[in-house]
Amino acid sequence: MARLEFKHTVLADDTGRVDVLVARLIKFSRSRVRGLIDHGGAWINDLPVSDAGTLVASGDRLLLRYDSERRYKEKSAPRPTRGFSVVYSDEHLIVVDKESGILTVPTERRESNTLVDLIAGHLSQGQRHSAKLGVVHRLDRDTSGLLVFGRSAAVTAHLITQFAARKPEREYVAIVAGTVVKDSGERRSHLQTDSALNQKSAAVGELAITHFNVRRRFKDTTLVGLRLETGRRNQIRVHMAEMGHPVLGDQRYRAGQAAHKDWQYKRLALHARSLGFVHPVTNQMLRFEAPIPAAFTRFESSQR
Repeated sequence: MARLEFKHTVLADDTGRVDVLVARLIKFSRSRVRGLIDHGGAWINDLPVSDAGTLVASGDRLLLRYDSERRYKEKSAPRPTRGFSVVYSDEHLIVVDKESGILTVPTERRESNTLVDLIAGHLSQGQRHSAKLGVVHRLDRDTSGLLVFGRSAAVTAHLITQFAARKPEREYVAIVAGTVVKDSGERRSHLQTDSALNQKSAAVGELAITHFNVRRRFKDTTLVGLRLETGRRNQIRVHMAEMGHPVLGDQRYRAGQAAHKDWQYKRLALHARSLGFVHPVTNQMLRFEAPIPAAFTRFESSQR
């Protein structure tokens, strides 16, 4: 099979559904184009296309990678999943949007139905053998948002190396207690983990760096954007609490201050909003965004 790469800058006459445009450009049927998209063969402005009905605008950059002789078939509609939604998946890795309340990986308590269990079950549907996932990074149980898992040892190791080198782009949003006065800034400290898996600042330990910027100030809370330069356990929660602005709903760090009459949700007001990394096999830069949870938007509405 001939492996091809096709690049195209969208013209004014090209605007509309991406599957219609791709079918015209590479002479595929619409169903074959939908199969190509389902198998991760199309990008718009460096973002993978997951929906054949995605609209393209003039000036958009379209990238296609495909085998000219392959009869791409649409994937079956996924069964409803509990605890996560699939954002991107190919034979090498999977990116999901985790719901709050789901533990990422099993602990010493051997808790069942962790995110790893749920995703493995989802990927194993119709297969004889259970899918195996490589854990690259984690989110707290009560934090929602984006996570990537490797589907082979080599891909997992490559992703872990990227994270260790601080290369992935990781951005969060959080609603924190009080009014953050500075529009932007950085928190830097060394963190140590105690026997109860709590983190605290210490003279020695692992360096943790968090960058923040204020997105909106309410009467007694602040919506902040957070970018992780390092990824230590509970890093954001510790740093915001140390600044005097704990994440709403946090029952571990400054729990009294983190309680708010309008945040009556059994979760943290913390969400992994975007994730970007280099694909270990294709070397393509991938970037993903997860929708803001409904709890955030309801809280914001209550503060107006």
